[in-house]
Amino acid sequence: MSTRAEQKLLTRRSLMDAALSQLSPDRGFGSLSLREVAREAGIAPTSFYRHFADLDELGLVLVDEGGVALRQLMRQARKRIARDGSAISTSVETFMEYLGNNANLFRLMLRERTGGSKPFRTAIKAEIDHFVTELADDLRRFAEEQNKPLSDARVVAEAMVTLVFNQGADALDATPKEREDLKVKLKTELRMILIGSQMMARHASIR
Repeated sequence: MSTRAEQKLLTRRSLMDAALSQLSPDRGFGSLSLREVAREAGIAPTSFYRHFADLDELGLVLVDEGGVALRQLMRQARKRIARDGSAISTSVETFMEYLGNNANLFRLMLRERTGGSKPFRTAIKAEIDHFVTELADDLRRFAEEQNKPLSDARVVAEAMVTLVFNQGADALDATPKEREDLKVKLKTELRMILIGSQMMARHASIR
């Protein structure tokens, strides 16, 4: 890669980091201006357009990055599960690690999931659907390995992801003690969903 191409990638990364750094509990992506993002990245506003068509394109790239990072982390969690067991506990701990390292990325996805921009909503829905699909596949595999069928792995995955996103919103700005309490609560709620689906499958099989 040429020095010029490397510099362009670095500047693009600087713009993405600059946008993320402006986000906070009180400020969403929609309130950002191109000028302040460029200033934070150390470039002229007119130079912004060499990297992104507009702020929305930058935001969509961040959404994609957030979804990919979460899926990669959960794939690593599968290896930890295979080694240590306890799928729910390991998955919750892994998700909380993701929140700790990617708070503003998750904040962006959480807010824009129901925001006014259709491209954002569509992109975030696609990322969540990817995550649900991978989780459903995992659940089916675990169910077969443990001989504990589920009534509908896809529905279970959707319920779990919805719950995790909601609890993640509470965990974002929680104190360490509050976050630990949330983890305990989340693990219990996820087990309830899983056991409930197992019981439904068992009852359906003896009718």
